[in-house]
Amino acid sequence: MIVAFVPILLAGVASVLIGWVWYSPRVFGGTWMRLTNLSPEQIELGKKRLWVVALFGLLASMLVAYVMAYFGIARQVYDWAGALELGLWCWVGFCAPTLLGQVLWDQKPVRLYLIDAFYWLVSFLVMALILLYTSVLFVQNSYNTQGPGSYVGNE
Repeated sequence: MIVAFVPILLAGVASVLIGWVWYSPRVFGGTWMRLTNLSPEQIELGKKRLWVVALFGLLASMLVAYVMAYFGIARQVYDWAGALELGLWCWVGFCAPTLLGQVLWDQKPVRLYLIDAFYWLVSFLVMALILLYTSVLFVQNSYNTQGPGSYVGNE
């Protein structure tokens, strides 16, 4: 079984794009900045190194997508319902409790937790669907006897 690179890349790019919209001032960005207490200096510094931050964000999202693809192989995810279930369980098991630490230990507002946690929920669900539907295009001899897409292929 193999995991193809292109679906991982596409899922990572999708996560970054979702974050770009999610954290924009027109959606949750203004509220997020107020809740994180970012100073104007910190915001300007962030703008100066945006490409570096975006690159590392892409790599981190691709790592998440790779792990999701691996779990998709293990769980034999072959349809959209399975992909959404995989995304939900990955979020519930790994992301939601980890991010809760910012409320419990860092004394951050629950609203900040909700903004960050639901960004990751949306990202996990979209990434799982992208992995499902694009892996069949980029993995030779992919299994598609169970449904429209799959994470896996034969070597």
